[in-house]
Amino acid sequence: MSSLPSLTPAFRSHDPQVPWPTTAWPENLLPSDHDITAVVNEAFDDCSFGETHAVIVIQGGKILAERYGGHLVFFDRDPEPITAESTLISWSMGKSMLHFVLGTLVDAGQLDPDAPAPVPEWADPADPRRAITIRHLLRMRDGLDFKEEYSLDQPSDVIQMLFGDGQEDMASFTANKPLAHAPGSFYNYSSGSTNLLSRIVADRVGYGDNYEAYLRQVLFGPLGMNSAIPKFDAQGVFVASSFVYATARDFAKFGLLYLRGGEWEERQLVTRGWAGEAQIPVSPDGDNFYTQHWWANADRFGSYWANGHEGQRIICSPVTDTVIVRLGKTDEPDYPALRQWWDRLLESLDRRAAAEGHHQQ
Repeated sequence: MSSLPSLTPAFRSHDPQVPWPTTAWPENLLPSDHDITAVVNEAFDDCSFGETHAVIVIQGGKILAERYGGHLVFFDRDPEPITAESTLISWSMGKSMLHFVLGTLVDAGQLDPDAPAPVPEWADPADPRRAITIRHLLRMRDGLDFKEEYSLDQPSDVIQMLFGDGQEDMASFTANKPLAHAPGSFYNYSSGSTNLLSRIVADRVGYGDNYEAYLRQVLFGPLGMNSAIPKFDAQGVFVASSFVYATARDFAKFGLLYLRGGEWEERQLVTRGWAGEAQIPVSPDGDNFYTQHWWANADRFGSYWANGHEGQRIICSPVTDTVIVRLGKTDEPDYPALRQWWDRLLESLDRRAAAEGHHQQ
């Protein structure tokens, strides 16, 4: 843990002259020959990191650039071109949305993140898993023996949970895993931990339709994320590890919510302290750091992001007052090329921020 950088959460205040994008995004579209537009086009033209379906770039609360490509493929009808109206999959970006939802319950005093997680499967006083807290689960440091493996030729708990024996009751599938490490002592990225947290939310707000109503009440409704479609398992628990569908513009609203420190239309939807925990590194993971259902990097842009399988990203940069959404299909070996692309985009945005007065002082 000594290798973790010391970072202070940073937010950007919303310009009162710029309308909030609840009903429609303000636009300040850049010309086709602008360097930011050129970097956006790299994601579609001769791309080195797979197939890109959507990119949207927000700075100062306005859309600067936006592009779509590729097709949605269906089993029962012809492919459809991807447009601004297409609802695309979040994969693990849904984890970051669950971070927000948990924060609303913590703020309301309904959950204590540092208390033992209320999991019935661990009710026996002798069960060592009773030491697992909600914060351990948020930080993926719960110690459960869960294998987050995406290769079909390797034992995989995540594939079994989402598509196999565990799909009917994903939280129970995870809760019945034994400990592999003492709680808090070891980082192990786990979609099962997210779905276990999601059941804890359901125990407070209700299952199925009641849970969906809560999501719309506290998140999708206030932000105007009208395209958002959350998916639930057979028990009525939101599959927050993987399954939210929304347009790129609506995913960008979620990024702006965190860039603004949990504020939306002059209302604090979650405390700044809770929103700030998305930026504080907890565990090294390759060249990046895991926080609490978000990711961070100690770069000069202060960037942190919601991260999904195959390169789904909602990237926030307080330094440049920027949100970038990229959706598509990227194989894991090509993730470094994806990262190099968004670093180039942030470099261009940083130059514009300095010139236009968006740069954080």
